[in-house]
Amino acid sequence: AARDLELRVQPIPADLSFRGEAQDLQEMLGNLLDNACKWAAHRVEIKARREQESVVIEIDDDGVGIPAEQRQAVLQRGVRADQQAPGNGLGLAIVADLAALYDSPMTLAESELGGLRVSLSLPAARTAH
Repeated sequence: AARDLELRVQPIPADLSFRGEAQDLQEMLGNLLDNACKWAAHRVEIKARREQESVVIEIDDDGVGIPAEQRQAVLQRGVRADQQAPGNGLGLAIVADLAALYDSPMTLAESELGGLRVSLSLPAARTAH
């Protein structure tokens, strides 16, 4: 609350729905948003859309990001890219583990904002026709 962060949520389609446990989605998003807000300089953006049978969620921040050569390592429990910041190195690993339960990829990439982009591709609920 003491930081001047701007959180932007892009418009999300009203019929977008995750096919899974609500608490799993809450755990994943909570960890990702906590991480993005911790590392952001000023801005975090959240986008969600449907792509075929998936809900694609992207969370971008304008922080320092994670170098490409460290991205796979930070998905392991207890591994942190920066030992100076508070935290225990579990957040991204928890998200990766939960996403794997849904056979869903989680990717880390450079954000257009300059920091990190985390993308999840989770199963979408079936839509009524």
